[in-house]
Amino acid sequence: MCGIVGFNGHKNGIPKIIKGLESLEYRGYDSAGIAYINNERITIKKEKGRIKNLKDLITEKENAYLGIGHTRWATHGEPTKENAHPHQQGKFTLVHNGIIENYMELQKILKDKHYAFISQTDTEVACALIDYYYQKDANIKMAILNASKQMRGAFAFGIICEDDKETLYAIRKTSPLIIAKSKDGNFIASDVPAILEFTNEYFLLNDLELAEITKDNITFYNEELKEIKKESSLFEGNLEASQKGGYEHFMLKEIHEQDEIIKNTIACYYDGTIASLDKSFPDLTKFNKIDIVACGSAYHTGLCAKSFIENYANIPVNVEVASEYRYKKCFYDKNTLVILVSQSGETADTLAALRKAKKDGITTLAIVNVVGSNIAREADYTLYIKAGCEIAVATTKAYLAQVAMFSLLAIYLGYKKGLIQEEELIEINKDIKNLPKMIRKTIDNDLYFKIADQIYENKNIFFIGRGLDYALCMEGSLKLKEISYINSVAYQAGELKHGTISLIEKDTPVIALSTEDELREKTISNIKEAKSRGAKVIYVTNKIPEEKFYDEIITIEKIHPILQSILTMIPLQLMSYKVAKNKNCDIDKPRNLAKSVTVE
Repeated sequence: MCGIVGFNGHKNGIPKIIKGLESLEYRGYDSAGIAYINNERITIKKEKGRIKNLKDLITEKENAYLGIGHTRWATHGEPTKENAHPHQQGKFTLVHNGIIENYMELQKILKDKHYAFISQTDTEVACALIDYYYQKDANIKMAILNASKQMRGAFAFGIICEDDKETLYAIRKTSPLIIAKSKDGNFIASDVPAILEFTNEYFLLNDLELAEITKDNITFYNEELKEIKKESSLFEGNLEASQKGGYEHFMLKEIHEQDEIIKNTIACYYDGTIASLDKSFPDLTKFNKIDIVACGSAYHTGLCAKSFIENYANIPVNVEVASEYRYKKCFYDKNTLVILVSQSGETADTLAALRKAKKDGITTLAIVNVVGSNIAREADYTLYIKAGCEIAVATTKAYLAQVAMFSLLAIYLGYKKGLIQEEELIEINKDIKNLPKMIRKTIDNDLYFKIADQIYENKNIFFIGRGLDYALCMEGSLKLKEISYINSVAYQAGELKHGTISLIEKDTPVIALSTEDELREKTISNIKEAKSRGAKVIYVTNKIPEEKFYDEIITIEKIHPILQSILTMIPLQLMSYKVAKNKNCDIDKPRNLAKSVTVE
């Protein structure tokens, strides 16, 4: 959710912190702030709104070698200047990503200790708690650790102290935080893009590990305050991957990258032989039931996976929203596999579902994009998609790469169980070889933009489909609503007559998907029902019908069904993009949304 950047080095850190915060804008935020050591004093500047408002408060003359910055996405208290980070209590100033669940209880105790609070935030309580322990122990590291052990919830802190103006401190629990080193100094950050302009070498903190960061050194401690050694990692991507590269928006750039992303993701695991999948995947043949757990678009990829795996591997698949799964009674046994899907690998509810499954002794498999993320590290097995940096809040390339990964899993399981024969595998391989070209051809069709120009002023838009097409409708509808703010809803086509059709008025756009031959006749019948009520039908199909029952048709290439959804989603992504552009929406940073949802 929020973004944290900190720097301690030999050159002015203020511009570096601001650039880092700008690199994290995709995470979503409503205010921004910075604290830095200037003339032996801690200076705090913060403002509601965009980072530009913060930059206007900082003069070019200001110079600081140590500082912390923050972009806030409001959880406790409204998005105001008073609630913006950094917060200061006593000797300490800090920035925070996460939620302190017991902050009210702690606040009451601290008020009895004569602490007064200006903001409505849980963060100010955390700051006061660290100061309280420091007043008792006179040891900064011990105070940070003791306070952290009293907090329930998720947090990542960047901390500076008036009594040690040469050191930056960092600690985390559940919320992501990295420590990075460069030739000019050392950084902390919520995510790698914040530091890519300066370095690609970083360290990962585990829960309740403390980092003590000076200009030249980084020292790590465990929760017993014993010094520990950590190995650094190198980020595989580059700065260019986190920039727009001439595109108007990150979302459009990321859609146009999808042919290469799918090619790279598949090539990483599969060379056309089952032997390569044997080498790439853990042995999954022993599992007779699969639970797929995820949130948002990742949940929709799970719905695609359900169709693939049930149809081609004969294994029952249950797909659950992580925020529900973590609290429900689960009916699994030792032969159940729980698959967790998350682009960031830090999604709070998905991480909690993973921990629930592990506590119950169930095997877990993670499909994630970010190497070294919490979900990746804690799962029994991890498969990485190769989507690179995805900056736009609305996922496109990561979604498609997740679908491709599930296609490979279904191919692997189906072949191992004897349900995909060698002849069919040859046909699948032929389509996989041609898939990047098909994706590029699908992307380069300007028809989607022309259709978007016809529907962007509508207040309600429906998506309908059956089977796998319904799963794609859900994702297409989510893409449209999250970036354009149009009330877009997906329905199973057969359910229209059970109440929903009453909502259709003259010229209501109905985007109808039909790519499965065995369901096509029934879907067309449902489309005609909508058309007869005055709907403006946009028909998305891989087979041109003999009769016209639509207003606009988008024809995509027909491909093996286990790969078809990869092509089908692209027109929906591009239509959504153009609708939002026509409405002058903030496409890469939709209101109220964050890229990485690290709180419940």
